[in-house]
Amino acid sequence: METKSRLLIGLTGNPNVGKSTLFNTLTGARQHVGNWPGKTVEKKEGELNFKGKKIKVVDLPGAYSLTAYTEEETITSDFILKKHPDVIIQVVDAQNLARNLYMTVQLIELGAPLIIALNMVGKPQMKTSLINAKILSQFLNVPVIVVDAREKDSTNNLLNVSLAKIRKVNGSTLKLTYGTEVDEELNQIKRFIGLKESLDKKKLNWLSLKLLEGDYRTEQIITKKPYYFELKQLVDKAKRHLEKIYNQDMNTIMANIRYGFIKGLQKELVIENLHKKTVDITEKIDNLVMNRFLGIPLFLVIILSIFQATFKLSKPMMGWIENFFGSLGQYLTNLLTSVGISKWTISLIVDGIIGGVGGVLVFVPIIAILFLFIVLLEDSGYMARVAYIMDRFMHKIGLHGKAFISLILGFGCNVPGIMATRTLETRKDRLLTILISPFMSCGARLPVYVLFAGAFFSAYQGWIIFSLYVLGIVVAIVLGFIFKKFLIKELSSPFVIELPQYHIPSLNGVLIHIWERVWLFISRAGTLILAFSIIVWALASFPLGVEYGSKASLAGLIGQKVSYVFKPLGFGNWRSSVALMFGFFAKEVIIGTFGTLYGVTDVNTTDYALITALQKDFTPLSAYSFMVFVLLYIPCMAVLAVVKRETNSWKWPLFMIFYTSIVAWTVAFTIYQDGRLIGFS
Repeated sequence: METKSRLLIGLTGNPNVGKSTLFNTLTGARQHVGNWPGKTVEKKEGELNFKGKKIKVVDLPGAYSLTAYTEEETITSDFILKKHPDVIIQVVDAQNLARNLYMTVQLIELGAPLIIALNMVGKPQMKTSLINAKILSQFLNVPVIVVDAREKDSTNNLLNVSLAKIRKVNGSTLKLTYGTEVDEELNQIKRFIGLKESLDKKKLNWLSLKLLEGDYRTEQIITKKPYYFELKQLVDKAKRHLEKIYNQDMNTIMANIRYGFIKGLQKELVIENLHKKTVDITEKIDNLVMNRFLGIPLFLVIILSIFQATFKLSKPMMGWIENFFGSLGQYLTNLLTSVGISKWTISLIVDGIIGGVGGVLVFVPIIAILFLFIVLLEDSGYMARVAYIMDRFMHKIGLHGKAFISLILGFGCNVPGIMATRTLETRKDRLLTILISPFMSCGARLPVYVLFAGAFFSAYQGWIIFSLYVLGIVVAIVLGFIFKKFLIKELSSPFVIELPQYHIPSLNGVLIHIWERVWLFISRAGTLILAFSIIVWALASFPLGVEYGSKASLAGLIGQKVSYVFKPLGFGNWRSSVALMFGFFAKEVIIGTFGTLYGVTDVNTTDYALITALQKDFTPLSAYSFMVFVLLYIPCMAVLAVVKRETNSWKWPLFMIFYTSIVAWTVAFTIYQDGRLIGFS
């Protein structure tokens, strides 16, 4: 019988098993991200065409079990029971089989149409054991496919099996037993529910099992049933009986039973490879990068090296883009003048649009290259080690190393960094991490650093920008300590983090990640920055008759009104004040605002002209003070919006505006005034 023309496939598995790599290999760029309905957990979907079939792939959140302790752990069971996918592909890390198979057992209990993708088989890290995939398939009665998540041929084989088994994969026929006592109690619960309402076997088994385990979400669902109190008495009696027999709580009883099954299974399917005594590369690398004395210095050296390499590699490409926009501005000026277009319109196009947007797009190469390095560190497994070695320091502020991963993501953009706090176990951990996240120097601030560092510290660009990133981390730690002492006093949750095996990131996955981040930057330049460039141009052009970008313009008048606030920080010129005001909407707008206000697109090299203009209003000391203020002051509107959504309150975004403003002004003031006392110009 022919398979359906439209298929729905769900990808599930533990964190760090290669699930996202497989998803990227399957779907390429044909994917989008949103939120699950009614949840704050990210939802990733993609589509592909394979052998005439349209396939929708849903990347389910990584989780270790299907017990509803977190939103991530409830989504997979909801997806299977409500969306009725054609196939659930569980990505299993062959190097951590027992831990991965715990979810496999629960998926079988749920009656999922399961296929196992056995990933990372045959890697050097496999030490001295190999997995017999055929025996695993026979014991579990589900297809087991050995895959390399990075290879297209390997994933095509997985899709072929999915299509071939689509009619047959209605759940494993494996009958899991939990021992005489547990099975008896489960059967009583099943019989009771079966008499009250009609449920299919899969839902009835899962509901009974979850009730016996004390699954909170399942209990909440049952409270709406008219037979709730009677059923609760039956379940509580069964739990008391079993806990008395085993002298353990119910969750421990069920976990021990499942792991007992897994342990027996492993004895059957693991083949010792006595001829292959491969040295554990992961362990050797970890001895270095996780060393208590060398770990953090090595991380700082790696980050500094990344900055130095980023500037050297991006400089030629930035020069090409600078020359292009400079030539484009000059060409359009000459062309429009020759056909009689008014100076006002020419100014709008050249000074407003090209000056604003072009001045930002010139930084695309440096952002793309920096993101390349960050993605390589993340996908290789190194960033998880950084979180581990930072655990001791993070505990000083009431957090653990896992929170550092969310902060590191903020280097790309504070918005996903804040959204990543959803993986933290407690509300206190999430809130404290959110409050210090804005001090992580996002990619939108990077163009400001590059411009000013190039103008005033050309010989030390890498060191200057490195110091800003480190300063952001230091300020975040200090503020975290203050918040812990006076604002959020509860103890942090225990630190548990997955340390994945090192592996070479897939080219396809790396390119997708880089494109997503660069496209976010470019799309802002094409929409938000364009809009504000025109607004800034209008403020710099009106009232009619004033010199463009002068103190007499509306922009000049506004800037002069607020510039006194920044004078003690060393940048009391009105253009800086206007740029910082518009930087509240998006930090990239700061560069576009400077470009528009200085009107520098009438020369061949826009960057050189802007640097020359800035050197008239700033000294090296005031330039560094300005960069520090940009690093620390109010985050952009998008960040405040996501903080409101994640905390479900306007109190915290408003508080964030308040304390970041004070911190930015205080630190920039201290740096500038102390610098003057020391004798820096």
